[in-house]
Amino acid sequence: MSEAEQLSTLIGEIYDAALDQTLWVGVLENTAHFVGGHAAGLFWKDAASKSGEAAYGYGIEPHYRQLYFEKYIKFDPLTIGQFFAEVEEPVSVADLMPYDEFLETRAYQEWGRPQGLVDTLNVALDKTATSAAMYCVFRHERDGRVDDEMRRRMRLIVPHLRRAVLIGRVINLKTAEAATFADTTDGLGAGMFFVDASARIVHANASGHALLAEGSLLRVVEGRLVPNDASAEQALNEVYAMAERGDAAVGVKGIAVPLIALDGERHVAHVLPLTSGARRRAGTRYAAAAAMLVQKATLDTPSPQEVIRTIYKLTPTELRVLLAIVQVGSPAEAGEALGIAESTVKTHLHRVFAKTGTKRQADLVKLVAGYVSPFVG
Repeated sequence: MSEAEQLSTLIGEIYDAALDQTLWVGVLENTAHFVGGHAAGLFWKDAASKSGEAAYGYGIEPHYRQLYFEKYIKFDPLTIGQFFAEVEEPVSVADLMPYDEFLETRAYQEWGRPQGLVDTLNVALDKTATSAAMYCVFRHERDGRVDDEMRRRMRLIVPHLRRAVLIGRVINLKTAEAATFADTTDGLGAGMFFVDASARIVHANASGHALLAEGSLLRVVEGRLVPNDASAEQALNEVYAMAERGDAAVGVKGIAVPLIALDGERHVAHVLPLTSGARRRAGTRYAAAAAMLVQKATLDTPSPQEVIRTIYKLTPTELRVLLAIVQVGSPAEAGEALGIAESTVKTHLHRVFAKTGTKRQADLVKLVAGYVSPFVG
């Protein structure tokens, strides 16, 4: 099977998983193999609390999966660095820290090394101020570290993974049987519209009808769904037309099309093709090519860590040392948590003092607290 054929099949599987969550483990297995990895996972992380949870995984033994989120996530130096990457941008170990330093960390020595894992390629699928939904592919020692070919293939599937995860989170279905799909969508808080390739509405849920009745965001013109935001109309029409030609034709467009209402309120639209598998069964009764979900846009503000790094021009390593000192305490304890020597911590700490204009660790604690809480003077 050619790469194009593999990709087309894989994209269809990814979109089916948006409606049938039992398919995610198989999807992760196939995406890991396509990209060139040993294992893969969908999970979320919180940089502030150093916590997280796996949603679905493939290739990591349950013991190690549990061990990571119970213990090693707190010592993983990649957790903080991942939050500075752009959404959909693949990030490997070398993009975040010197690889030699990574090999000395507890996360690698006690968790990655026993499994034969030598690298990861991570992508943020969605981010808030402090947390992120992540897709990760692990590289085994027999395959070597992340290379350009792995990055190229990752970029081919990530937009589709992101679309499926965002829509699946909204719909939250266990199955997508056509007999129950209409009842399920009518219970959604998000507006949902089934449209054909010409943007003609063939079904709308209760929230969708409410949006049309308001008239500020969307309207119906000769049976077609038309956004009042003219800049978004062309983008959506292109996605509808491509959806009729199949999953692969949709490409990377329409992941999150911004919509602005007449009153200035911002929304976002996600388009899901209904052309194969479970999605086709769900949409058959409506003769629809695509389903569009419309939600209010949330305002994402930069995390305190991002603000501190930007203001004081800290390198990723300097920021990791700063946060470790604040959270853990002494340079020796911070070095253990980060997997680097105490002397290395002290070297970076002196640079942090110089850049932030502080002299003591207590000053750093107060500085960080000032960005985390508005009530700290």
